[in-house]
Amino acid sequence: MNPQITPYSSTETKKEQVANMFNNISGTYDFLNHFLSLGIDIIWRKKAIKELLSSKPQKILDVATGTGDFAFESIKILKPQQIIGVDISEGMLKVARKKIAERNLGDVFSVQKGDSEGLNFEDNTFDAITVAFGVRNYENLEKGLTDMYRVLKPGGKVVILEFSKPRAFPIKQFYNFYFKHILPSIGKVFSKDKKAYSYLEESVQAFPDGRDFTTLMEKIGYQHTKHRSLTFGISAIYTGVK
Repeated sequence: MNPQITPYSSTETKKEQVANMFNNISGTYDFLNHFLSLGIDIIWRKKAIKELLSSKPQKILDVATGTGDFAFESIKILKPQQIIGVDISEGMLKVARKKIAERNLGDVFSVQKGDSEGLNFEDNTFDAITVAFGVRNYENLEKGLTDMYRVLKPGGKVVILEFSKPRAFPIKQFYNFYFKHILPSIGKVFSKDKKAYSYLEESVQAFPDGRDFTTLMEKIGYQHTKHRSLTFGISAIYTGVK
């Protein structure tokens, strides 16, 4: 991931800017996610989580957990003993904690402020690690993937859901127009932060998707890597085993 692609033009690090961006949009994040994707993001999450059905992980780490939607879906489908969510945005975690309390899931799901590139866990801790729409925001993508590998148990599986770049006509043209022009305008109306949704398109374009990403995973040490495109290549599921 190109570290120069940042949400704002400021002297702060990318990590600091991403945290501030998500703090700014945390109150409308869930609504806009579902609205802007026409609800398809919910289907994508379910498909990604089902990649873990056969391994039946009991202790899961959800990196860049945001407001917790990926973890909540994991609880429904996988029924693990424990999920820990980490995120650099306190604003997003505040929403997640409220949702955990409302759903009475505090005995299964907990969240904490944390950095993907320096996870505060011992080596070989988790049966599985999940990330939904978070890896493209890492300041140092290789470092983040390496630390996730460190805390994953041998034989454990990582599942990453991320936006991708469609290649086929006319999906590619429509996608680019929507992301560049329509999405930032709608985002500005509801979240009051147009730049956050302009950054979304810029970060997706800069992200090394497809085979480039699985090659990076393999360089770090992940085995049996797979790449599965979803909805004409708009997003993708990546998996790998330690």
